[in-house]
Amino acid sequence: MKLNCDMGESFGCWSMGNDAAVMPWVDMANIACGFHASDPDNMVATIALAVSRHVEIGAHPGYDDKIGFGRRSIPHSSESISALVAYQVGALEALCQLQGAHVSYVKPHGALYNDMMKTPVIFQAILAAVSGLNQQRETPLALMILARVDNTQYQQWAEAAGVPLLFEAFADRAYDDQGLLVARSEPNAVYHDPAQIRQQVAHLAKGQVITVSGHVLPLQVDTVCVHGDNEESIPMVKTLHDDIRAMARG
Repeated sequence: MKLNCDMGESFGCWSMGNDAAVMPWVDMANIACGFHASDPDNMVATIALAVSRHVEIGAHPGYDDKIGFGRRSIPHSSESISALVAYQVGALEALCQLQGAHVSYVKPHGALYNDMMKTPVIFQAILAAVSGLNQQRETPLALMILARVDNTQYQQWAEAAGVPLLFEAFADRAYDDQGLLVARSEPNAVYHDPAQIRQQVAHLAKGQVITVSGHVLPLQVDTVCVHGDNEESIPMVKTLHDDIRAMARG
């Protein structure tokens, strides 16, 4: 099980996150592609940082919404969704090639990610973009989506499109009895206690999650999302990195 983190979300002189401090402790960097955050200079710097630490590079495309940081849903046609994803992945891939690197997966950002998981038409539009990009690649791009108790429908759609899936869970988010994330508007939806976060990741590594009511649900997880946007989060990411390595060793 790998750790992934959203990165490269600074823009111009405005700084966001602590990429240099968190990069040594993650396996996958989801790099913003210029629509919800970032710019070419920040993208290049984040790619270079990932390359220096041998961290896998993923494209993190979102709605064209810097003011709202990509957290607002914006109506698009299916064709426009496919185009905006391909545009952003292509921009990051071009900058990667300048440094001898490549994008290996796509993880939509913010509202686009949420809309993808709620609306089959949007999910299929993103699949179409990734599938189309894969026609010119030796190693196909994977698509990262939210792990759910039953992933069958998503797997069938992705298999038909020839797109590998990566299933993601969250280290610091509460899950309900349907295996869905508890809405942030609900109390205790986000975990802050380090012991609770470590316990959740330990369960996820075993292929399960404990819901807010104490039920144990199966959950296929390839990667866990962590955050590196404040000084307090960095020691937690390092601890989770060490915990996962220790569990892998048995």
